[in-house]
Amino acid sequence: MAKNKLVVLTGAGISAESGLKTFRDSDGLWEGYDIEDVATPRAWKRNPKLVLEFYNYRRREVAKAQPNAAHIGLAELQNDFDVHIITQNIDDLHERAGSTNILHLHGEIFKMRCEKNESLVYEIREDIQLGDISEKGGQLRPHIVWFEEPVPLIEEAAHITANAEIFVVVGTSLVVYPAAGLVNYAKWPIPKFIVDKKVPYTSSLHNLITIEMPATEGVKELQKQLQALR
Repeated sequence: MAKNKLVVLTGAGISAESGLKTFRDSDGLWEGYDIEDVATPRAWKRNPKLVLEFYNYRRREVAKAQPNAAHIGLAELQNDFDVHIITQNIDDLHERAGSTNILHLHGEIFKMRCEKNESLVYEIREDIQLGDISEKGGQLRPHIVWFEEPVPLIEEAAHITANAEIFVVVGTSLVVYPAAGLVNYAKWPIPKFIVDKKVPYTSSLHNLITIEMPATEGVKELQKQLQALR
């Protein structure tokens, strides 16, 4: 029997429980930095050394972090569903938890790319330094979609969502666009779930079940409710 296609959109809330901070936690700062200084193309042009230092630090923090029960729980759903994860997160915790079908909307911290040719992408586990260049001679930068940049994979993500038979949101405030708009691509009648410690207001979603819990607790409850659907 074919497995139902389960599409999961994840955000910073799922990785926060592994100790990875989000700039939306409280004061608008991300690890003490204003995002205008470290996460925009203008910041890169103005002070690339600072941007590299910021993401080098983030890379080290992600390397130390471990998948939590929510990451593992979503991976376990692969036993019963055709799971597609669309994540706004740049970490690799879904991969390390065992999920195999993941689309990173906003890039990946363990990759870097040439600033002159976006198709030149490389794995990176150490720090990126000023003067590190690609074979085309361009400075290497984090393979991250910064604020004010287009999101190249958003159309693919919309197509995946439009074909979902069950749609789930875990750990996202649904305020960062265009990712937040993906909920509108889920078909009207299919079951939809939102798991978050503070469920965002969503007036337009039909057949919606809300689970107002932190991701680690909420995914356990999600697993129970999904089994009841089978």
